[in-house]
Amino acid sequence: MEYVLYCDESSQKGPKYSDFFGGCLISSKDLLEVTNTLNLAKATLNLHGEVKWSKVTENYLDKYKELITLFFSFIKIGKVKVRIMFRNNINEPSDPMNIKLADNKYFKLYYQFIKNAFGFKHFKEKEPIYVRIYLDQLPDKKERCAEFKRFIMEMPRTSDFSMSPIRIRGGDIAEVKSHDHVLLQCLDIVLGAMFFRLNMLHKRIPAGCKRRGKRTVAKETLYKHIYKLINGILPNFNIGENTGARGEAYPDFYWKHPYRHWSFTPN
Repeated sequence: MEYVLYCDESSQKGPKYSDFFGGCLISSKDLLEVTNTLNLAKATLNLHGEVKWSKVTENYLDKYKELITLFFSFIKIGKVKVRIMFRNNINEPSDPMNIKLADNKYFKLYYQFIKNAFGFKHFKEKEPIYVRIYLDQLPDKKERCAEFKRFIMEMPRTSDFSMSPIRIRGGDIAEVKSHDHVLLQCLDIVLGAMFFRLNMLHKRIPAGCKRRGKRTVAKETLYKHIYKLINGILPNFNIGENTGARGEAYPDFYWKHPYRHWSFTPN
């Protein structure tokens, strides 16, 4: 058994929420079907370039809505699992003035996300399960990025994973360009929508104007569409809180849920 994990992040600091990380997980046996279907939809919609949250406009709104509806159809039937992690700005590290801590915060949070968001350490299968990890290009020096990838590769050997069948082989962690991976592009849209709404950017009015810009209105409309799709899977979903058990026993919900949010709180 093999899974492919696509990861994206936004280290941008928002007025209310920051440090956003997202991932979508798919079985290798479903990968070709899902990516081909999404790429075909992009071509049919004349979305020939990279789709991403920053490109959402009034003119492309309906096309983005159609593409993201298709993406969520795969989430609903369990072929794709999505996790979004973020930090409320009131939950600062215990020593925010510690320069070394601040310098490593990005990679520390990213590590926690990959390690815990999908419940890998709780897998109960007896046979090995291999995970390939594709990271959207990391915004740091080559040496630090290589060190981070080594930590990820060693993760299954830690004590937390002593009973887990998860394996990560050498060479199975790579930085990729989102332009080449439609799943990363769809993930970027969902991640951007959550950053947008949690930081109340839908209310932003440009200086000197009396009303919101057309792009802001289009982004709010797309966010509402995404929220409706999430609620079609998990009714009464609260985007700013940890997703609850929803009837599943601990710790099964970490893995079983098709979509979850994690509001990270440092110790």
